[in-house]
Amino acid sequence: MPDKVRIALDAMGGDHGASVILPGADIALTRHPDTEFLLFGDSALINPVLDGLPRLKAMSKVIHTDVAIRMDDKPSQALRYGRWKSSMWLALDAVKKGEADVAVSAGNTGALMAMSRFNLKMIAGIERPAIAALWPTLKGESIVLDLGASIGADEAHLINLAAMGSAMARVLFDIERPTVGLLNIGVEEVKGLEQVREAGRILRETNPSHFDYRGFVEGDDIGKGTVDVVVTEGFAGNIALKAAEGTAHQMGSYLRSAMNRTWATRLGYLLARSAFQTLREKMDPRKSNGGVFLGLNGIVIKSHGGADAEGTASAIDMGYDMVRYELLAKIGQSIARDLQQATETARLAGGATS
Repeated sequence: MPDKVRIALDAMGGDHGASVILPGADIALTRHPDTEFLLFGDSALINPVLDGLPRLKAMSKVIHTDVAIRMDDKPSQALRYGRWKSSMWLALDAVKKGEADVAVSAGNTGALMAMSRFNLKMIAGIERPAIAALWPTLKGESIVLDLGASIGADEAHLINLAAMGSAMARVLFDIERPTVGLLNIGVEEVKGLEQVREAGRILRETNPSHFDYRGFVEGDDIGKGTVDVVVTEGFAGNIALKAAEGTAHQMGSYLRSAMNRTWATRLGYLLARSAFQTLREKMDPRKSNGGVFLGLNGIVIKSHGGADAEGTASAIDMGYDMVRYELLAKIGQSIARDLQQATETARLAGGATS
């Protein structure tokens, strides 16, 4: 177990850059004082903010670059002008070189995926990374992936996602055989895209030993906690995530408006303040900000581009936990085992149907 957790932070990423990211790092540092930061970005923008955060300044090193990836850049554009010299690339490169244990960025998702894949490379047997995140449910938490690392998926990729997600669930939830479901427009086997139906067929017929495939799940099953791991391709997963975040904000706005409507409702709020505070905390999307890129030879955390300081701190917290509990090594071992079995069972299934 490392004495210090070294975090490479893309200080230029996201909608707000250093003005939000550095205060978020300072919040995370209060929770994890055994943390050191490498801050990559424009020192002229970083240092004035850092001067107002003496605790963070004492635990940080600034690495200057005047190149930052724009939020609307295409991945190919980002690679052309940002490779070797952007704040995003240098944060990832610090992980590759062993100078940092984890990279955290709120920058352009497509660019971060492309650079992560190009720089850190993939674990053997995995073709594309996936963003996996913890999702609050009525039963606790579930893991949902992919939340937008890439768009589209064939049956082989969906099965890889199931293997990676279940490996993460075994480590985080301490469950020997996590339950897994494929997100679909219905639970009937005849519904959905062909790739999803085919992945479901293979998983049903091969019955993997390291996770319990429960069939198709629908959108409302995510919040119910019907399964430990929900598998979907990145387009649908990202829409589900943004819809849930928007609903949380909407419900919070409705609640505030209702509580301020009359003197009676304001009195009722005061009497039930602790209960409303608990509800607010459960609905706060900042608490679950941060997704890990699974499948890479290194730990990369993607923070929401619009996250505030508290949300940024949550993403850093996730990176800290991934390092402190050596989850990458444990997940890598589990993924290798799962993929070996998945490949073999898929081969046998293909032979049986030929």
